[in-house]
Amino acid sequence: MKFLQSVLKRLTRQSPAAPGPQAPHAPEAPLWGRSGSLLSWAALPSRHFRRPAILDVLHSTGSGDGGPRGFNDHRGRGKAVPAHVSRELRRIASDDVSAAIVRMDSHEDGLTQAEAQARRERCGPNELEHDKPMPAWRHLWSCYSNPFNLLLTLLAAISFLTDDMKSTCVVGVMVVLSTLIRFVQEGRSNRAAERLKAMVSNTATVVRRPSVDEELVAISRRYFGLNLHGQRPARQIEVPIRDLVPGEHVLLSAGDMVPADCRLIAAKDLFVSQAAMTGESLPVEKFAGTCHPFHSMFDAPNLVFMGTSVISGSATALVMSTGPRTYLGALSDRLTTTDRSPTAFQAGVNSVSWLLIRFALVMVPIVLLINGFTKGDWMEAFLFALSVAVGLTPEMLPMIVTSTLAKGAVSLSRQKVIVKRLDAIQNFGAMDVLCTDKTGTLTQDKIALERHTDALGTPSDSVLRHAYLNSCHQTGLKNLLDRAVMDHVELHEQLRVAQDYRKVDEIPFDFERRRMSVVLAERDDHHELICKGAVEEVLSVCSTLQVEDAGRSRRVPLDRALLNRVRAVAREMNGQGLRVVAVAMKELPTQPSADSLAYTVADEAELTLVGYIAFLDPPKDSAPPALRALAGHGVQVKVLTGDSELVAAQVCRQVGLASGDFLLGTDVERMSDEALARAAESHQLFARLTPRDKERIVRALRGNGHVVGFLGDGINDAPALRAADIGISVDSAVDIAKEAADIILLEKSLMVLEQGVIEGRKTFRNMLKYIRMTASSNFGNVLSVLVASAFLPFLPMLPLQLLVQNLLYDISQIAIPFDNVDPEQLARPLSWDPADIGRFMLFFGPLSSVFDIATFVLMWHVFGASTVADQSLFQSGWLVEGLLTQTLIVHLIRSPKRPFIESRASWPLMVMTLLIMAIGVALPMSPQATYFRLQALPLSYFAWLAAILLGYVGLTTAMKKFYIRRFGW
Repeated sequence: MKFLQSVLKRLTRQSPAAPGPQAPHAPEAPLWGRSGSLLSWAALPSRHFRRPAILDVLHSTGSGDGGPRGFNDHRGRGKAVPAHVSRELRRIASDDVSAAIVRMDSHEDGLTQAEAQARRERCGPNELEHDKPMPAWRHLWSCYSNPFNLLLTLLAAISFLTDDMKSTCVVGVMVVLSTLIRFVQEGRSNRAAERLKAMVSNTATVVRRPSVDEELVAISRRYFGLNLHGQRPARQIEVPIRDLVPGEHVLLSAGDMVPADCRLIAAKDLFVSQAAMTGESLPVEKFAGTCHPFHSMFDAPNLVFMGTSVISGSATALVMSTGPRTYLGALSDRLTTTDRSPTAFQAGVNSVSWLLIRFALVMVPIVLLINGFTKGDWMEAFLFALSVAVGLTPEMLPMIVTSTLAKGAVSLSRQKVIVKRLDAIQNFGAMDVLCTDKTGTLTQDKIALERHTDALGTPSDSVLRHAYLNSCHQTGLKNLLDRAVMDHVELHEQLRVAQDYRKVDEIPFDFERRRMSVVLAERDDHHELICKGAVEEVLSVCSTLQVEDAGRSRRVPLDRALLNRVRAVAREMNGQGLRVVAVAMKELPTQPSADSLAYTVADEAELTLVGYIAFLDPPKDSAPPALRALAGHGVQVKVLTGDSELVAAQVCRQVGLASGDFLLGTDVERMSDEALARAAESHQLFARLTPRDKERIVRALRGNGHVVGFLGDGINDAPALRAADIGISVDSAVDIAKEAADIILLEKSLMVLEQGVIEGRKTFRNMLKYIRMTASSNFGNVLSVLVASAFLPFLPMLPLQLLVQNLLYDISQIAIPFDNVDPEQLARPLSWDPADIGRFMLFFGPLSSVFDIATFVLMWHVFGASTVADQSLFQSGWLVEGLLTQTLIVHLIRSPKRPFIESRASWPLMVMTLLIMAIGVALPMSPQATYFRLQALPLSYFAWLAAILLGYVGLTTAMKKFYIRRFGW
């Protein structure tokens, strides 16, 4: 026993550490190269299920023609984009706007519905090639070609060559059964995944030109002398991104993913992130004009590409190429698909598989040598050793993983949670820290304009008028605050917006300035710059203050004393839970020169502070109980917000979160990574954060060993979503946030998240059940085989019988994904621990060996099966007892509670195990017994069998209590 313990300890120590709370992600080197690794065969259901998002595919990209830097094939040589694609892009980038529209056979007002439909039929959907489902034949091959099936196939081939057709048939059945079950389960899972993904739609805004019936035009001209031109204006509509066609006019704004390769025909302060394509972290400004010569396609200022995203500004773009004809599509068949770093789930399954295979590599040669030397028949010993290897191999693991994950995804969809990446379900269950913004999760996401005051706190209509003009004319992403301001529709008529105001320019919002401005011409008399944004950021560019005095307004210098007063007013409103936005303005020369029409950030200076608009977003009634439920399940919630610390603290207090000690974005920026790692542990509220700050905090928490989830729906959340173990967004989020997320919520609620955490833990528990049961049961069988082989003059069980027993046991495990899980087992985060599985195997495996040896003694001394002539009786007795104890272990160790009394399995698992036990008992008495070289057992055997099974149940239950006290469950 000490020898086995030392061997297992060595095997466990050599296994790759599973990432999670204890260790970083570290994948094990594959046995058969990248495509044949255990990780890909055991942890991932199929290639169709691990289709990476665009941002994943482009993790390491590049091209020969000035394309993304660093793109290499698997041999390390750069791949050039096809010449015709590069040539066409350069040609259209050199055209002016009208020539580009003509080249694309489009119109200045976009396409008609009929034109778009005709092009869609001709060009196909706007999807990359790798998004196509795997063909059925290839899917069937992938289900077969795993190391477990290959081992079975080798055994079948050897059996066939040695004329053992019975073993060949049994092993063939095992291969066919394993392959077909996985094929059917994955097919159902794939279809379910597609249905779920269809519930999350990404759309694009296109300009549609009204169509005119050509026949009606001809009749009108011929018989009535009328020329119909269809003067109805073009309209903007939302269409699914997959329905876009070349020639479309697409409207882009902050937060949009660029849906195809496009040529800009109008742009205003447009900044695009090309990091997914080029690796450059800084956004690039794009323009609509004809560009000068350029080296890289991504240097062309008037081209934007599928896979990039809009950071700020707005544009109208002409779609040039869609789907496989895009720059990305041309490279897609040459891309070395790079998934994310292995998750805790993937590396955990991989490490467990390596543990079991290493154990088999140690034990099988021992079985071979013992039987070869003691029995003298080396071929039979070899076949028996291979059968033992099959018994040690968890060949049903891929099917169990697929079925469990697919069942979890479907169950989560009923809770309004859509899973984009199936293996993210386990991370959901392992999550112990959830980082979230407060808006919409802790609050109702129903923002109302509560107050509009001057800077000294006196109610003022002037600040509301200026805020309305700003929100009405901005073209960037309108948030909930803008919508709350624009709910005051009466101002549109009072201010005569359409008649008296004309937009001149816009300075879009960004997360460094935290403010945005519009420039308006009022009755073409003068220009007025109206700025709104975060209080401190607006105050930093103000030099005067507008005060109301007897119905008249006047401007006074903003000195230090006044500055302290206006800050105190803002802090007071923040302390009441109100979100405060500052509004400022300045008048500009009446007839500016042409050069000054392009306003920049430099014009946001010497402004006059008009006042504040304050918004109320009350806490959700469901937030406090949801937070308590998450805490009860071991999930700590941290609030990461760009809002004021006073507002965030007030909301946290209202929902029951500790908020006394908070950390500001300015503090985060100054901290080293080591200091931030310590601060991230001790703080629960982080305020005034930039996107970079959020990402650093998430990475710091992961570095501390946490499994981190991040819930976000804005542009500023995308980096943190990518950095988290599990990115969570909502269906109403901006495109880039949904693209970066692993999980999509159809309802933005912490209660929904709590249900998702529970489902993730159920999924994990059921997978762990199979691995624990299989490992301990197989280990016990090998111990019994070693003992019997050393002392018996014949094989304790023929290779064919051992395979039949293993096949029946595997069938009994098919229902495990549908098993119940005790509520107590869902109360804390779960993580993979190969050492724990090894310890569990060592502890419970020998228990079955004790009763196997008792059966050996029974068959030898009581029933006289002690000679080669009586070996079939001996083997029949052990086959029945071994199968029943193997099947019983499913119920004995599926839960820490007493089986059948305190915790019962689900009815599918109960029925399946009872059926297999009945088949095992009946097989030696059936007409097929001789086929398997079995014989009927005497009736007295079953009385002894009942006593052995009762003893096994009693001892296992007692040892389970000891194990729980010593190691937990």
